[in-house]
Amino acid sequence: MNTKLNFKKLLLLVLIGTFFTITPQLVGQEKKADIKDFKIIIEKTFSGIKMKSYEGSAWIDLSFNLNNVRVQAIDEYGMTDLKNVSKNKDENLADYLFTITTTENGIKLRGIEGTTWTELEFSLPDNGKQAIDKFGMVSLN
Repeated sequence: MNTKLNFKKLLLLVLIGTFFTITPQLVGQEKKADIKDFKIIIEKTFSGIKMKSYEGSAWIDLSFNLNNVRVQAIDEYGMTDLKNVSKNKDENLADYLFTITTTENGIKLRGIEGTTWTELEFSLPDNGKQAIDKFGMVSLN
């Protein structure tokens, strides 16, 4: 009888552990489903960064200079400061916020809001282009 009791306790502990393991994943998936689509092409030029938004943004083209130390925040309204992010929310736009930094070999992005990714880093030579969306790196087409 003691073996049956131990087995029941073990089974109960396994079920409780499984519940607490799966529940946060399901909640996280639910939040990710609410993220709106956006598509941006990033181009590294000799003098800086060019970005073109194809979907989900109020801006179409951005162009700015960065060095390996400086970080630039980008949201659906364009270039912003992390200390002064726009509180205006337009339901026709994607609600995203990320930072972009140049590295020696390419680009580093940190997703803060409205992305399923938290960090992307990729090689990008001068005049090279890379498209991103809410899921990460995507094809240019």
